[in-house]
Parts: sequence; C-alpha cells; structure tokens
Amino acid sequence: MNDILNGLYQLWITTGLYGFIHEEKGWGMAVMILVGFLLLYLAIKKGFEPLLLIPIGMGCILSNIPYAYIAGVDPTSTHAAAGFIKILYDAGIETGLFPILIFMGVGSMTDFGPLIANPKTLLLGAAAQLGIFTALLGALCLSFIPGINFDLAVAGSIGIIGGADGPTAIYVTSRLAPAYLGSIAVAAYSYMALVPVIQPPIMKMLTTEKERKIRMSQLRPVSKVEKIIFPLMVITICALLLPSAAPLIGALMFGNLAKQCGVIGRLADTMENALMNIVTICLGLSVGSKMAADRFLNLETLGILFLGMIAFGIGTAGGVLLAKLMNKLDPKHPINPLIGAAGVSAVPMAARVASKVGQEADSQNFLLMHAMGPNVAGVIGSAVAAGTLLAVVPGMLQSLQPLLG
Repeated sequence: MNDILNGLYQLWITTGLYGFIHEEKGWGMAVMILVGFLLLYLAIKKGFEPLLLIPIGMGCILSNIPYAYIAGVDPTSTHAAAGFIKILYDAGIETGLFPILIFMGVGSMTDFGPLIANPKTLLLGAAAQLGIFTALLGALCLSFIPGINFDLAVAGSIGIIGGADGPTAIYVTSRLAPAYLGSIAVAAYSYMALVPVIQPPIMKMLTTEKERKIRMSQLRPVSKVEKIIFPLMVITICALLLPSAAPLIGALMFGNLAKQCGVIGRLADTMENALMNIVTICLGLSVGSKMAADRFLNLETLGILFLGMIAFGIGTAGGVLLAKLMNKLDPKHPINPLIGAAGVSAVPMAARVASKVGQEADSQNFLLMHAMGPNVAGVIGSAVAAGTLLAVVPGMLQSLQPLLG
C-alpha cells in the first residue's frame, strides 16, 4: 500500500498542476500560458499575422509548462539533453540563420519595380527609420527608472522595433542583447500585426483630406535588365559602405535576383514557398520559447512594449512628414503623403493600409503600387539601420567600458 501511495505521490509532484502551485514562478507560468492563448486568439480570430503569431503563441505555451524542460522545451535549460525547440533555437536564432533565410524568402517575393520607377521614394523608406533611433534614445532615458537597466546594446535592439521588421529585430537582438529576445520579438511582431490599427489615425492626423486625395502619375514600366541590375548594385554599394549589413541585404538581394533573372525558377520558388514556410515555423516556435515567465514578466518588458509603440508611431510619422516636405520642394510632381507611412517595412501590409486610407478619401485613387516603393525601401532601410547598429554599438560599448568600471 505504501508503495502505491508513494508512486501516486511521485506522479503528483511531476504534474503541471503541482508545478503551478509550488514553483516559485508558477503563477507567472500560468499567466504566460494565457498570453500564449491570447496570441493564438488574435491570430486565428482577428487574423493578426497568423503565420507568425500562431507558432510564437505555441512556443510561449510550451516554454511555460512546468517541468517541460525535461523534454528540452526551454532553450536555456541545462537540466536535460537538448529537446527539439532548443535545437531549433541554437541552430537558427543564436546563429542568426533564421532571419537571414527569411530575408532570402522576402527577396524572392519582392518586386523592386515601383522603387526603381520612382527612386525618390527611397527617401521615404529612410525617413520611416527615424523611429529606430528615437526609441534607442528613449530606452537609454528609461534606464534611469529603478527596475529598468537598458544599456546601449539593449537600447539598439529595442530601437530596431521601429523598423516594423521582425526578422531584423531578431537578428540584431540575437547579436546585441539575446536575453531580451522574447520581449523584443513579440513587440516587433505584435506591432507589425497591428499596422491596420496603429497607422491610420497617425496618417489622418498628419494629413489634410486634400492631401489624401492627391493622385500620383502612373509609374513607368521597368525593364527586366533594370530589375537584374538593381540587386547587384545594392550589394556592391553595401560591400563598399556597410559590410556589417551584408548578411541581411545580401540574402534579400540574392532572393530577388533569383526571382528576376528568370533562369533558376525552381530555386526562387523554393525560397518563396517551401523554405519560407519551414523557417517561419521554426523561427516562431524558437522566439515563443523565449517568453518564459521569469524573463518576460518584469518592468523592462513593459518598457520595451511602450518604446516599440513609440518607435512605430514615429517611424510612420517620419515617412508622412518627409513626403509633405518633398511636395513643398517639388510641387510640380506631388506625392500623396500617405505612401510615406508605408516606409516602415511591414511588407505588403503597410502599403495596403496606405492605399486603403487613400481610397477612403477618394475611391478612385489607387495608391498600392506607389506605396510599394517606400515599402520595399523600408526593408532595405531597416537592414541598413541594423548593420549600422551592429557596426557601431559593440565598439562604443568597448570604449565606454573603462568609464563604467
């Protein structure tokens, strides 16, 4: 009888219910599992970035099940042999491989034709990166609040949320501040998913109805030769000026070249479909596994979410305001300021939002192709910003180390 009772007791202390009650962070694990369910709800019911939020939500749930480290779910666990999520995390996130492969797939799905046809929209993509550096400074200011300790590396990782580019945020954070990967990745992808909610009020606040009705001239046709030369030119410029951005920009341009050259259709199709889908699954699960309660439920996470919102809003405003300034400087070739908001690199959602807001003012005003110019420019801009941070921040930290003791 004692053996039976002892066996039942041993079974009881290995259950998740026991863990929720007796583990130090048991209540936090329960909260984070509810957060995981919330992400699944937003993805399934509301349609917010389901391809990403569903794997992230499931990873969050798995990583907060008490004693799940026995199966190696928690990527930081040393209690047992590596489980499947730890293997995925080590292979794809810690090495930075998954974001690079994502960029390759994005490149194969992207048409740079609108940007080539109207090169000045590249400036709108650059202006939308203003939120990155604003959030960086904001993070350094928040570090004066007790309970928040953001150094320059963490501030740079938080700032990249403003580019509305999840893979870039993951890549930079995995290099500069891996301990904050869960919070930053969730903030980046959450705000990407909320583009249709966040951007329209900002766009309408900064523009008049007359400006929203501006019709832009039809884009010129772009030849196949131009589309082949463009990625090669971008890679060359990157190699000369910012080698630290080469992994992201190189993967993006390689994917695009594979699509545009027309002689390796099978490879381009693989990048765009099979590879992209596989990596998205692995990346989402790996990122979600970093949402463990002991690393996520703290004041710093709230600061990251707040700064991410500010960065995203300022990035949106920066693109719109620069478009208005360009109209002042060149009134003969007006730009609808709404397409400036597409400079954040949430492709193609931000371009669709710009088009939708424009059609609310004028149902016959079709801005989608015009908005794709700054939209794809934003992808390049976020990669350049990431390369700049990766090149500058480590050196600055090393220089400041003697001063900080």
